[in-house]
Amino acid sequence: MKIIVCIKQVPDAKDVRLDPVTNTLAREGVQSIMNPYDQYALEEAVRLKEAGGGEVIVITMGPPQAEEILRQAISCGADRGVLVSDRAFAGADTWATAYTLEHAIKKIGDFDLILCGKQAIDGDTAQVGPGLATRLGIPYLTCVQKIRETTEKGLLAERMMDDGFDVVAVDYPALLTVVKDINEPRIPSIKGKMKAKKAEITRLSAEAIGADPSCIGLPGSPTKVVNVFPPVARGERAVLTGTLDEQIAQLVDKLTPYL
Repeated sequence: MKIIVCIKQVPDAKDVRLDPVTNTLAREGVQSIMNPYDQYALEEAVRLKEAGGGEVIVITMGPPQAEEILRQAISCGADRGVLVSDRAFAGADTWATAYTLEHAIKKIGDFDLILCGKQAIDGDTAQVGPGLATRLGIPYLTCVQKIRETTEKGLLAERMMDDGFDVVAVDYPALLTVVKDINEPRIPSIKGKMKAKKAEITRLSAEAIGADPSCIGLPGSPTKVVNVFPPVARGERAVLTGTLDEQIAQLVDKLTPYL
């Protein structure tokens, strides 16, 4: 089975800040990590390979330093990494990102399965996975919490729902986005780290994937952030102090007038 895992380098949550000019995330001088949800997608891909054979290819769109997470993925069991990097990709929204990844994956060639994290912690849109599947013209399942069974033609998976889960069968090629319940990511071994250090990363530019300049990066993004502001505080706020019993009494006194 040939599995492609889409991963993303995101700012560490404690260092997130916005560029005051572009209203996009500022990445210069900010520590970056692999998107946590993508670690679960990677682990599941490696487990599928270990169970039935095949190849795991990790792909990311980002600046040159995003190569770090590709090597991290290889140290955890991926076979090779593809970095889609070009200044022209900067500022891409989810539509432009899905467009870029679509062209890059077509450049890689045929595949059986694409795995993605449910969402990225920097944008929290959960749109790129479904958008990519739609552009590739393949079926997709979101919020997968377990892959029950795999065959030569497809797989059976549990899709998390608000009131439980659905059991859904899907044929290859397909795309899944996964949640944290699906597995527990492994820690890289020394052997894996040595392999990752020596691995050759494939690099693809906008020209290499045949991308239309009008469809990538900030200029090719239909959605743009025009203003960023903190929410306005609503209502009065009070801090309760003292023991638990004293705080309960204070709370009752404050709520009584509204009953």
